[in-house]
Amino acid sequence: MALTRDQAGQILTLLLAGGQGQRLRPLTERRAKPAVPFGAVYRIIDFTLSNCVNSFFRRIYILTQYESVTLHRHLRQTWNVLSPELGEFVDIVPPQQRLPNRWYLGTADAIFQNLYLLQQERPEWVLIVGGDHVYKMDYSLLLKEHIQSGADASIVCIEVSLEVGRSLGVMTVDESSRIIRFTEKPDNPHAMPGAEDRCLASMGIYLFNTEVLVRALVRDAKRPDSSHDFGHDVIPRLIDERDVRAYAITSPGQPGNGYWRDVGTLDSYWQANMDLIARYPEFDLYDEAWPIRSGTGHRPPAKICVSTEGTMGRFEQSLLAPGVVVSGGCVQRSIIGPRAQVHNESHLDECVIMGGCHIGKGVRLRRAVVEEATVLPDGIEIGYDLERDGERFTVTDNGVVVIPTRAPLE
Repeated sequence: MALTRDQAGQILTLLLAGGQGQRLRPLTERRAKPAVPFGAVYRIIDFTLSNCVNSFFRRIYILTQYESVTLHRHLRQTWNVLSPELGEFVDIVPPQQRLPNRWYLGTADAIFQNLYLLQQERPEWVLIVGGDHVYKMDYSLLLKEHIQSGADASIVCIEVSLEVGRSLGVMTVDESSRIIRFTEKPDNPHAMPGAEDRCLASMGIYLFNTEVLVRALVRDAKRPDSSHDFGHDVIPRLIDERDVRAYAITSPGQPGNGYWRDVGTLDSYWQANMDLIARYPEFDLYDEAWPIRSGTGHRPPAKICVSTEGTMGRFEQSLLAPGVVVSGGCVQRSIIGPRAQVHNESHLDECVIMGGCHIGKGVRLRRAVVEEATVLPDGIEIGYDLERDGERFTVTDNGVVVIPTRAPLE
């Protein structure tokens, strides 16, 4: 569905990008989770913003809070592309602390503290999204269904296993897709009819009629027993009084084949990166009909060359960003960020190497995530002795070793 000019002017997107990302530490010690590099040339937030721009939802406020300097820089350099003359914008909104001495208490409180934005823009609908998921979605199709159904609010959902559902908001719907039950992070998720091992989970994407949203947030703000979170508080109360519908990410016309990943843990972050290098990946970065914008800038092409020792560099089933130089090293099933260098006789397997890293000679890495601008000295070996690695680095339950920039490497 192509939005009319009038509809495009009546939609406001609020993108929540202030989470600390505790489960992604050490990658989030110096940056907000949406600013974490992903897929060689992107930041995680680029996927949500690309969805907005491709859907013609181009009036976007980004609410930041935690360690936002890197995120702000990326947004200025990469997303300063919309036309103010056409009413389009991507504006950063740091915490205003309009309530004395108070940071955001939860997702709902973050919107409540910025209700003045709705007073200024006066949209008919408000889309609320997060900046820490990897997926493709045409939000205009969500809006079309929302309008046709007469819903007061719509929540985008996806089928997941019961185990995954324990970490998400789980809903039950009737035959008209109206939500009749919603539980945030339940110990025992309600299974879907006819699929006892699956449940219907919220993706944290909400479309509201503006009046409904404002009333719900004002009421929630007055409740002393509330955690001021959409999933825990606002949505469960709203479904008892209003028409709240579920909208499936797999609905007809949606791009992306229903792929959605919450990259909130180190293991899920690593796995989502590895998903990109499959021969036929579920998530296609090369889809010209739904481009994902990145901030690669003016960098030279990647180069695979012979080292000074005469060893030929090679790579297999990997993604190499612009400016990468592989000189005599071997890169297998890995993702290499901009300006990274891999030197003679080094071997990388199932690794995520962020931009500006320097991989010395004879380095061996397996199932590792290496933070930006890290210098790995000649001959170091990581990923082969996890017990030893755990003495210096973070090692996940699935055996992924995470090497921060300031890690002890000698």
